Amino acid sequence: MTHTTQRPVIGVVGAWFSRAGAMPISGIGSPYLAAIEGAGGIPLLIHLTRDQEVLNAHYQRCDGLLFCGGGDIAPHHYGQAPHPKLGEVEDVRDEVELALARRAATDGMPLLGICRGVQLLNVALGGTLYQDIGAELPTAADHRESALRGERAYLAHPVALSDDSWLARILDTTEIAANTLHHQALRDIAPGLRVIGQAPDGVVEAVEGTGSTFIIGVQCHPEELWLRAEPRWARLFAGFVAHAAR
Repeated sequence: MTHTTQRPVIGVVGAWFSRAGAMPISGIGSPYLAAIEGAGGIPLLIHLTRDQEVLNAHYQRCDGLLFCGGGDIAPHHYGQAPHPKLGEVEDVRDEVELALARRAATDGMPLLGICRGVQLLNVALGGTLYQDIGAELPTAADHRESALRGERAYLAHPVALSDDSWLARILDTTEIAANTLHHQALRDIAPGLRVIGQAPDGVVEAVEGTGSTFIIGVQCHPEELWLRAEPRWARLFAGFVAHAAR
């Protein structure tokens, strides 16, 4: 950490956004930024680049890293061939985020993963994914319900939390409602992580690190919920930023 401000800096890896006739944009969805700022942190965009000097300069400024939602992770990163239901992948984003997650975990930097982000943490630390819930886990519910309704903040199902988990203590509950906008899910859990939250159908909804470093990943999108639909999710961002400030 090289900055002097007392508010912790949270690095957030951007994604590419593009539309026909316009230049591509590297950016971050504003709800993520609002959640970090609301919790007292300073979000820092880490743009997608293979320039290691640039990435290192960004990393050195960070007190914590947030990995956001997005497209699918290329399955070769967890030893699988592509499934026909695999969605769009971003090779550079995969490379950048996997490298940053592994470095931060080694360095003991606080980490928070949201949706794709929890999948990213699991893959980075040695776990695997179901590439499509409907095809590979047919007994599960449709976990795209909030997206299919066109209501990203729609509370689709409860998440049961382990009572001995950091997340349960942070949220002060062992059950909380969540939205659901994903077609992939955690399969084999990485060494160093443990399952601490599940949907009623058994799909993994949250994991955390087994060591002393703050590492939490959630499959829902709490950045869409904390302002109105389920205010208790604000405590997750507050807990993350508080650990990053230490």
